[in-house]
Amino acid sequence: MSFSFRDADSHALVPYGWDDVWESEFVPYAAQGLLPGRVVRVDRAMCDLFTADGVLRVDSSLVTPKDPMRVVCTGDWVAVDPEGDPRFVRTLLPRRTAFVRSTSSKRSEGQVLAANLDHVVICVSLAIEFDLGRLERFLALAWESGAVPLVVLTKADTVGDSSHLVADAEAAAPGVQVLAVSAATGDGLDTLRAVLAGGTAVLLGQSGAGKSTLTNALVGREVQEVQAIRDADNKGRHTTTTRDLLALPEGGVLIDTPGLRGVGLWDAHSGVGQVFAEIEQLAEDCRFHDCSHQAEPGCAVLAALADGILPHRRLDSYRKLLRENAWIASRTDQRLRADMRREWKQRSAAGREMYERKRGGGGGHRRTV
Repeated sequence: MSFSFRDADSHALVPYGWDDVWESEFVPYAAQGLLPGRVVRVDRAMCDLFTADGVLRVDSSLVTPKDPMRVVCTGDWVAVDPEGDPRFVRTLLPRRTAFVRSTSSKRSEGQVLAANLDHVVICVSLAIEFDLGRLERFLALAWESGAVPLVVLTKADTVGDSSHLVADAEAAAPGVQVLAVSAATGDGLDTLRAVLAGGTAVLLGQSGAGKSTLTNALVGREVQEVQAIRDADNKGRHTTTTRDLLALPEGGVLIDTPGLRGVGLWDAHSGVGQVFAEIEQLAEDCRFHDCSHQAEPGCAVLAALADGILPHRRLDSYRKLLRENAWIASRTDQRLRADMRREWKQRSAAGREMYERKRGGGGGHRRTV
């Protein structure tokens, strides 16, 4: 049976982020009789897709390379066989944006947590001690993703006046909107809904940050299980175990994620620069263009530090993240060089084997002494 992707079919995908650009990019795949779908959940080599025919369970093993950066993930758009048992993903469409962190692997690999995002929502609980350094780390990766960061301070009902905490978050997140919300009382939710309506957002944060409760409030029904926070340390267990893409009543979709214990930087140099935009701006007035802001004369950053304009904590955090990003980049370069050397050795071995075969089977006999 031949398949054609009609306008009526494409309209069914619009609430999930389909637009004219995706439509035009999909033309050659539609000509092959393939069906577009958005990944709403991944379970190893299998994934659930939202398509014009509803949610399909499909096999992604045909497009799963060794490179973890190219593995199908929640939020991806793919082309899939409309028929077959099982159905297979045939093509992964190019991503517009992606939130990537480094894994704990010794190979220093990147891991894509969610793709094709408009907003990265960083959830921070006001019920526990505010960790500005962790927030800055999340923000660096959020800026690097290509999406727009948004800081949401959850559980605002647990503090009397959150204005000073909002101010602290704004100081750590220049140029980023900061919202204090409470899923329990509903405060701030209307503003958050308005910001997220019509786009794709991912919720990120530590376990116990209230992401599942916030997800339920935004979606308007119980879609994620909520577990109680331990009284001993105000931490929660991982309620969400997979990254799920959920439709929002106001339009658009939301990706809820498990709590993240570790958030390693991954090729986030420009993201770090955006988080610490005031330091980067100060650096433009340093006497030396390669100033390290350590002890050089004429350093505008150190002058701002001495004058109390720049907090010591901000500069320390900036230096720390730059060092970490440089270390990750060096490890990645080493891995790439090792991969290239391994590939070169394999090709050389194959070439030698072919040469020996030609010598041994070229029609003549070797002379024996």
